[in-house]
Amino acid sequence: MTDDSESRTTTDHETIQRWIEDRGGYPATVRGTAGSAEHGGVLRIEFPDHGGTPDELRQLDWHDFFAKFEHENLAFLYQNQTKDGHTSRFCKFVER
Repeated sequence: MTDDSESRTTTDHETIQRWIEDRGGYPATVRGTAGSAEHGGVLRIEFPDHGGTPDELRQLDWHDFFAKFEHENLAFLYQNQTKDGHTSRFCKFVER
C-alpha cells in the first residue's frame, strides 16, 4: 500500500499536468532569469490563490513548459497529500 503523503518523482507529462491543474496551478517561468529566447527562465508552478508574485512570472503553455522541462532534463517531485490527509501542493523540479 502506498502512502499518499510520501513524495514521488515522475517525468510523465500527463501525470504532471493533471497534478498541477487539479490544484489550480499553471506552469510559468521567472522573469529576468532567461538564458535563451527558446528555453529561457527558471521553471515554476504558480498557484494564483497562494499569495505569490505573479508580476515576476510569465505563464507558459503546456507545450513550451514540457519543451523546457525536457531540455533541462528535469523530473517532477511531488506529494499528493499532507500527513494529515489534506491535498498537498508540495512540488519541485529536480535533476533526473
